[in-house]
Amino acid sequence: MEKNSTMILLTSDVPNKKETVCIFGTGDFGRSLGYKMMQCGYSIVFGSRSIQAPGLIPEGATVLPYAEAAETSDVIILAVQRVHYSFLENLGDILRGKVLVDVSNNLKMNQYPESNAEYLSWLVPRSKVVKAFNTVSAWALQSGALDASRQVFVCGDDSKSKEKVMEIVRSLGLTPLDKGSLLAATEIENYPLQLFPMWKYPIYLSLALSAFFFFYCVIRDVIYSHVEKGKDFSFFIAITIPNRVCPIVALILLALVYLPGIFAAILQLCRGTKYSRFPDWLDQWMLCRKQLGLVALAYAFLHVLYTLVIPIRYYVRWRINSYVLSQVFNNKTDPFNYANGWISDSYVALGILGFFLFVLLGITSLPSVSNSVNWREFRFVQSYLGYLTLVLCTAHTLVYGGKRFLNTASYPWFLPAAYILSLIIPCIVLVMKFFLIFPCIDRPLTNIRQGWERKPKDLSQKNSSYCRSAV
Repeated sequence: MEKNSTMILLTSDVPNKKETVCIFGTGDFGRSLGYKMMQCGYSIVFGSRSIQAPGLIPEGATVLPYAEAAETSDVIILAVQRVHYSFLENLGDILRGKVLVDVSNNLKMNQYPESNAEYLSWLVPRSKVVKAFNTVSAWALQSGALDASRQVFVCGDDSKSKEKVMEIVRSLGLTPLDKGSLLAATEIENYPLQLFPMWKYPIYLSLALSAFFFFYCVIRDVIYSHVEKGKDFSFFIAITIPNRVCPIVALILLALVYLPGIFAAILQLCRGTKYSRFPDWLDQWMLCRKQLGLVALAYAFLHVLYTLVIPIRYYVRWRINSYVLSQVFNNKTDPFNYANGWISDSYVALGILGFFLFVLLGITSLPSVSNSVNWREFRFVQSYLGYLTLVLCTAHTLVYGGKRFLNTASYPWFLPAAYILSLIIPCIVLVMKFFLIFPCIDRPLTNIRQGWERKPKDLSQKNSSYCRSAV
């Protein structure tokens, strides 16, 4: 018994020595990957056209010609571009049965008819090709992947080869994700080339709305004043007009976050089931609601910053000084207007509360926060508090307008104020949501979302006639 325990202690003291891995290519990614693997206990042999690179190769690694390096390991990581694959044809016999890991990417999506990994499998048919590591950058490997994605997509036709590569991925502190056969390589290679796929439509929409309302305000406030009154208000372009555009775009985008959910509810009520696919445009809209909300929050932040600098603007200080001097010279003082005081304080208070809840929605959408709350808590914040945010921001805009929308002087060239246009979509959303919360509508909608389905009339009639005939 003592001898066995002694043997266990002796074997536990022996460090786990990992296998030798060969890396073809001594570029930035190859060197970074080799250095990371050496830190994790692997022996690294680099295969290169030139072995004269002592200053670049990590200390402790070996540099050999391609043929000699390939013989040292059963796993070869190919860290070269597709245009340089031709040298592999001469190594067909040496690479037979070895695991060949392709880490390459292209310059644009779908650059070639087939993926790089599939082309490599055709070029060296007797090797076991696995696609991996193409979603990890050299910088992420050097920094320990603390500030980058740890997920590594892996695909290949040989399950044992994939498992071997996935074990290497795990040993580097990364998370492998099996994407199936080598047919998935095209999708994996296109993934790093995507530029904010879920942000594209929200950003395009926000820029389009910003451009529209910016030029609308320029026409209404600058060009009209110059043509009709001969006044030059072109300096409004710097702060005044952007401070109008930002809250308008933020309010519209916030309303657009909740509008697709209303459309989805109406479709489910009309169809009587939740097991029917939404139209593609509605699916895409619902998938990018988080991004729409975060872009709206960014515009709200800009509005707050622009508002904070109002007191130090020259134009504002000039107007205040002119008003004070006119009262002094005319020896009169305007009495305090309690109605205007209430309107002003209510407008500011609604804006503060709306912005506070807006920030709360943004914080809750962060992965680190959303992962720490359950589904009911997340739904409460994003749905109930979200609609409350929309109500407060809409009320903030309505109180800002006050009775000015009834004044004909507020419509130069018959153009309504921009804030009036911004209220159209939020008011539509709130009115539609108001009807959806009626018990007579909310109850069947809840049943549908719990799995209940409305039976077709012809089916119910057929069943009833069958029952009568049976009786």
